[in-house]
Amino acid sequence: MMRQWGVAMHWMLLPLKRYAEFEGRSRRKEYWLFFLAVLLFYLALVLLMVILMGGAMLGALAGAEAGNGPAAGAGMMGAFLGGGIVGILILMTWLALLIPSIAVGVRRLHDINRSGWWLMLGYGPLILGFPAALAQSEQVASILSIVSNIGFLVLLVFAVLPGTRGPNRFGPDPKGEDLGQVFA
Repeated sequence: MMRQWGVAMHWMLLPLKRYAEFEGRSRRKEYWLFFLAVLLFYLALVLLMVILMGGAMLGALAGAEAGNGPAAGAGMMGAFLGGGIVGILILMTWLALLIPSIAVGVRRLHDINRSGWWLMLGYGPLILGFPAALAQSEQVASILSIVSNIGFLVLLVFAVLPGTRGPNRFGPDPKGEDLGQVFA
């Protein structure tokens, strides 16, 4: 059991070891276990934020109902500070994992013999939506959001597809199966 956990941890952390490596290919196992590790980490941070903010907010609400104005204000301040610290931690984590997340996505696309530029199918409209949202053009931002969601669905399909067998234009098969040598 411990050996299996160690193997899973290896695959979860491999994209961090290959931090900004956009060359080569990544197996589905590497991509999805990294995705699972990131998801679990974010869930833990959000749970921490709820715990920090939830207790303080409940105290503030109880103080407000009892007519304790200053106690309610102190409770709300604690909630915002607790949530703010965890919020900053979430932002820092997102920034730290941005490059390895993009890199493993590019390598995953390489494994199915597609260019890493396919990632722009999901991220491109999302990036273009920020200026539209800032310009308060809600219709354009909504359309770009829908297009981005469709792009992410296409990328999801690509992520679950098996990699091309044997070497492709992006490198050797990450599973180590060189079909050229097998059938030679």
